[in-house]
Amino acid sequence: MRVIAGSAKGRHLKGPPRKGDARPSSDMVREALFSALDALDADLSRVLDLYAGTGALGIEALSRGAAWCDFVERDRGMTEVIRENLRLTGFEAQSKVYPVPAERALKQLSEPYTLVLADPPYADAAAFSVLETLAASPLACDDTIIVLEHSARDKPAGDLGRFCLTRVLRHGDSAVSIYCPPAGGPTGGEP
Repeated sequence: MRVIAGSAKGRHLKGPPRKGDARPSSDMVREALFSALDALDADLSRVLDLYAGTGALGIEALSRGAAWCDFVERDRGMTEVIRENLRLTGFEAQSKVYPVPAERALKQLSEPYTLVLADPPYADAAAFSVLETLAASPLACDDTIIVLEHSARDKPAGDLGRFCLTRVLRHGDSAVSIYCPPAGGPTGGEP
């Protein structure tokens, strides 16, 4: 696993300490996702990486120019992997790691995010509800884009609160659904 583009391009990232601890987004999925975000002219100024795992999605955003990224991961072993990956890429000063469940993090975080990246375990039935709560909170502003990685077998919801499904990217067993604000926010075509 490596950083695809930007200032940390080519740097290798640590993976999960044990097989089965996490399912990091593949290089191909990250590359397709950030190409789609670029086409949507996504604002990377303040990023939230929910269900962060190794931190690969948030680190990719930082490498591509994000000013700040908060990482939320409940598994303590994985939070150490995130911290090590931030050290390896030099992004420690532009980030904070929250070792708490996503639902609890929503109560601790305060400023709005321009980009939310969520890669929950595919079997986590509560993840969509957490994202709906986030979408209805002050953590999501009029320019926020919300990204949900999920199993390609699962049909994405058409809406996530006030955010509309804009694109769906499929790569192997993974799919990425991109939700944008209604008219007036970023646009990018039909899903």
